[in-house]
Amino acid sequence: ISSEVRARVMEAVRSAFRPEFLNRLDDIILFNRLGREHMKGIVDIQLRHLAKLLAERKIEIEIDAAARAWLAEAGYDPVYGARPLKRVIQRRLQNPLATLILEGAIRDGETVHVGAGDDGLIINGRTVEAEAA
Repeated sequence: ISSEVRARVMEAVRSAFRPEFLNRLDDIILFNRLGREHMKGIVDIQLRHLAKLLAERKIEIEIDAAARAWLAEAGYDPVYGARPLKRVIQRRLQNPLATLILEGAIRDGETVHVGAGDDGLIINGRTVEAEAA
C-alpha cells in the first residue's frame, strides 16, 4: 500500500474517530482488496474443510476444475471479497450433498464427483438446484 493511500486512509480515520479512541489503538493495518485471482486458493481451503467433514463418513469428494472455477466466481463479490463463498458452498454443494446422503443416493465409502455446467454444479451427474434464499 502506497504512502499516499495510507495518508488518505489515516485522514479519513482521524475525521471519523475521536483522538481518545485512536490513542487506545496500538496499530492500524491496511489490507489490499481481495481480487478474483485470489479466489482459487480460498476455494481450495474451504473445500478441504468440506472433505474433512465427508471423511468422517468415509466419503471422498472429487471436484473438477470447472466446479472450482464456478464456486470461485459465484462466491466472489467485489465489495465483500470471499465472504459470500462460504454461503455458496453451503447452499450449492454441502446442503445438496447432505440431502443426497439422507436419500441414500450417496453412501458411506463412495466417491462423489462434482462438476459444473451452464446451470451450476453437478453432483454425480445430477444438476444441483439453487436453494431458495
